[in-house]
Amino acid sequence: MNSMQSAAQFPAHPPAPSMPLIETEAQSLPQAVGISAAWRKLMMQAEMAGPHLQVATVEGEAGSGKHTLARLIYGRSPLSASGFVRRDAREWLVADADPALLAGFTYLDRVDLLTPAGQGLLLNVLKKLQDRSPGRAVVLASSQASLRQMAGQGLMIPDLAFRLTAVRFNIPPLRQRKEDISVLSQALLDSICRRYQQRPVVMGAGALQRLLQHNWPGNVRELSCVLETALLEAANGVIRPGDLALSASAEPTLDAQPAPRSENLSLDAMIRHHVQYVLDLNHGNKLRAARQLGISRSTLYRILGNETILSS
Repeated sequence: MNSMQSAAQFPAHPPAPSMPLIETEAQSLPQAVGISAAWRKLMMQAEMAGPHLQVATVEGEAGSGKHTLARLIYGRSPLSASGFVRRDAREWLVADADPALLAGFTYLDRVDLLTPAGQGLLLNVLKKLQDRSPGRAVVLASSQASLRQMAGQGLMIPDLAFRLTAVRFNIPPLRQRKEDISVLSQALLDSICRRYQQRPVVMGAGALQRLLQHNWPGNVRELSCVLETALLEAANGVIRPGDLALSASAEPTLDAQPAPRSENLSLDAMIRHHVQYVLDLNHGNKLRAARQLGISRSTLYRILGNETILSS
């Protein structure tokens, strides 16, 4: 696996309260969970690059753990004391009056969804950032698609793609590292039990085998949802195969979900479509969907209420 490609040697301001889809996080750092060779290699690369980054990108399928890896990289950054600021790339470029004044550690989510105009704005920001001496700001972008492939297909400005991916972390999908499922499942269960203030539970006979047989199109996010549902079904602290709500056929990935009709391809419609998709994955649980989307419940209600999302 080519988890990170580098073109060179490795040599926060809090958001305004009125800005939507922005999250400032101060909770404890997540633990790296995995035993596969691919995951251990990724952790080694994050450990090596983290203290030296200025601009980088995390690429991976929906639910594969891009945000978790970003938090781990943040913990190894000299700017970790400044706070982890998560911003939607599209809204940040629309709402931020002067992004060139960027400081601290910023996780810029879904740069692959930027319009050509948004790509031009981000390219200008990165040029100004990289002209400054390192140490004041880090921009870690996320994408569900390969930015270099997008550039090759004419979907992204090549200069922007290469600046963002001079350092690139590629998270393999869960189906390609199934040896991680056992330890990852137990770590997720422990975390869910703590959140529910419940005693730890264990996997009963045959339950792990069911998890290993599934293809996990929704990756770690889907695994977490399945385990949380199973926890509520489990009896006597044991999760049994029948408690695992796994679909008989493979669920569609984010890229395979039906797109909005061609007559309504506005950015608002695409955002609303994605929010509804995540809500459906969570069986209508708005609190859990908002957490996975990285937005507040009030923002989720605004989007579902057909309010214009990108209005100033």
